[in-house]
Amino acid sequence: MNTADQRAALADRIARDPTYTPRTRHLDAAGHPRYTNALIHAASPYLLQHAHNPVDWRPWGPEAFAEARARAVPIFLSVGYSTCHWCHVMEHESFEDEEIAAALNAGFVPVKVDREARPDVDAVYMAFLQRTTGGGGWPMSVWLTPEGRPLFAGTYFPARDGDRGPHRGFLSLLRIIGRNWRDPGFQAQADEVIAALTAPDRAASAALPAPEALAGGAAIFAKLFDPEWGGFGRAPKFPRPAVLEMLLRAGRRAGDPRPSAQVATTLTRMHCGGMYDHVGGGFARYSVDRFWRVPHFEKMLYDNAQLAVAYLEGWQALVSGDPDHPFAHVVDDVLAYLDREMSDPAGGFYSATDADSTDEAGQMHEGHYFVWTPADIDAALPPADARWVRETFGVEPGGHFEGRSVLHLAEPLSTAERARWSGIREALRATRAKRAAPGLDDKVLTAWNALTASAFARAGVALARPDWIARAGRCAGFLLDNLRDGDRLHRTWRRGEARHPAVLEDYATLIIACLDLLEATGAVRWLDAALALQATLDQRFADPAGGYFRTADDAADPPLLFREKPDYDGAEPGGNSQAALGLLRLAELTGDAEHRRRAEGTLRALGRLMSEAPHAVPKALCALDRAHGDTRAVIIVTPPGADPAEATAELWREARCLFAPNTVRLFGPADGPLAKRIPLFAQRVARGGAATAYVCVGTTCDQPTTDPTALAGQLG
Repeated sequence: MNTADQRAALADRIARDPTYTPRTRHLDAAGHPRYTNALIHAASPYLLQHAHNPVDWRPWGPEAFAEARARAVPIFLSVGYSTCHWCHVMEHESFEDEEIAAALNAGFVPVKVDREARPDVDAVYMAFLQRTTGGGGWPMSVWLTPEGRPLFAGTYFPARDGDRGPHRGFLSLLRIIGRNWRDPGFQAQADEVIAALTAPDRAASAALPAPEALAGGAAIFAKLFDPEWGGFGRAPKFPRPAVLEMLLRAGRRAGDPRPSAQVATTLTRMHCGGMYDHVGGGFARYSVDRFWRVPHFEKMLYDNAQLAVAYLEGWQALVSGDPDHPFAHVVDDVLAYLDREMSDPAGGFYSATDADSTDEAGQMHEGHYFVWTPADIDAALPPADARWVRETFGVEPGGHFEGRSVLHLAEPLSTAERARWSGIREALRATRAKRAAPGLDDKVLTAWNALTASAFARAGVALARPDWIARAGRCAGFLLDNLRDGDRLHRTWRRGEARHPAVLEDYATLIIACLDLLEATGAVRWLDAALALQATLDQRFADPAGGYFRTADDAADPPLLFREKPDYDGAEPGGNSQAALGLLRLAELTGDAEHRRRAEGTLRALGRLMSEAPHAVPKALCALDRAHGDTRAVIIVTPPGADPAEATAELWREARCLFAPNTVRLFGPADGPLAKRIPLFAQRVARGGAATAYVCVGTTCDQPTTDPTALAGQLG
């Protein structure tokens, strides 16, 4: 394309997209070149991190593909997220490099995607990457035809040949692909993979999978279990909270204490280790070692929300609800951290904080904000407290992470030690606050916030914390008020602006959050919201063969290669697993057989995976346990004129601590809004002017009771 054609194309681009900013170059105050590209208009913190690269980045959208077709060049797609350490490394090494940027700009249309904002784009091309390389991860680097068909994919690449051992350098790959991408043989290799990815999905099971699938999943994790240090598999160790939830249910169903013991060891070791932030609360992304001692220091909202629930269920199932047990304190500490440090004033929760932060000299280091030397401890505390902290939390000269120490414990603190630590940690937190904090990804994501709302709601009920229930309601209310447009949801919100169509997991997880709030508050608005969201899910996302696609039937900007059906429960629960759980709960509440039919269809769609690889779908196994269980309904009818929350508090005093995963809990007056909507309320009355509990399985009910001990006995 000659210069005149380029100018004409640019003029046309600006006319079609007034927000487009052509790459501009200027000098900063120090005389260094600085650029601005089209990502300056983005809302995503990850995209904004790249808005001043010399690479002429575009956001994902039809304009980028139109430009690639007009210029007859491939697209280079780079996918990552704001707290990704190796994404930062590749940016510094390659995307800030003038020579590499020139090669990218001349031979490709460079496109940046935030995987957290666009999980649909990420999932499709990650499937190609995993099929062609056997692995995956971020940053994800994919070269595409102008039509969006992948040609070649990888993750992190060093800038040049020889920079990091024998690996091919990014600049060399640009030159090779730029020369060869039109070659039919080059494209044919990718076409074989694309054909496999776009082939019809695996057939659904003819019948609902048997409950023995839980035992199959538990058996696999038993082989992977580390009996000394907890967790599953070798280092690095990633927390997968859905695995812990499934094991508790598998052990309960089989009457086998071994899965629960594995959960207890894992929860204890994770909390004692350095992956847990003993000073500030909350968990890091994963542990790089077997001992949970050295974390990858980024903190993700979805990890902490799910781990709060895992510790809550562990507390209920394993320690008989002891209010002073460490598991209960972890729940409280994690939620306090999220409320204190990750809350947007509007009501939602931020996504993540970075692993990297700057030291006193302004140099970037992984984990610098979180690590300590003996001198740091001595300077922050009185001598006796400093000595105790160094000995108790493993702070030694030379440390165990780049010359410093990550605080960790050999065993959980005793009650007396925890009381002592409570005051000391405030002093250390104040000292740490003087350091440069890690970067904050302040976008609000629907699914991650829904997980968090569920955690606050469930903990509020179990730990008798009405403030946590109120925080859950504020979060879910924020999502419904700010990320819902008619009957559709948005995926992201940041600083007053909602963007991107929501995907399956956003709807499914928010439905569950609404149902958790319904059980926590008795407010009918949450039932109405859940039913409305489910209607959209059924209309726009359902696969006639069973289950749901990740994207809606009218999603296009541009259309992806195929509509993916999520079938894996990884760090986050899969959308179909969540959808099945939500449908089962709606069926129990409303008596609507269509919800049950769709739930079973979703589980049948995952049936072969449950049989062949149950360890891949632990959250779906939790749904299967519920589908095969004798779900109990606890209906608490309150006296006329009484405050329902206050009236039920005493009756629920003992039962709230019990592990009863397949239980519906509802409360309200006999003539209230819920009683008019929920068949389970039919003909229930408050006896003797006191809150009265009815515990039923199907059409069989225990004797109504007003006694807290009797209710606990019926549920125990």
